[in-house]
Amino acid sequence: METVNWNISGMHCDGCAARLQKVLSGKDGVETAAVSFTEKQASFEYDSSAITSEQLQDAVEKAGFEIIAA
Repeated sequence: METVNWNISGMHCDGCAARLQKVLSGKDGVETAAVSFTEKQASFEYDSSAITSEQLQDAVEKAGFEIIAA
């Protein structure tokens, strides 16, 4: 299992965070996901043999958000 913490831009409310959390949680291979609007961060644990980091980044971008450097 891999654990990732990404800073996210483009979230404007708790609803945005909930939507992104649902997107990440729905991906095969993602064990846990937590997204915080207040902290502008997504933290999740995933199985790298089932899904790649690039696929997860793509899912974040397709949901309308951007991963930014820490």
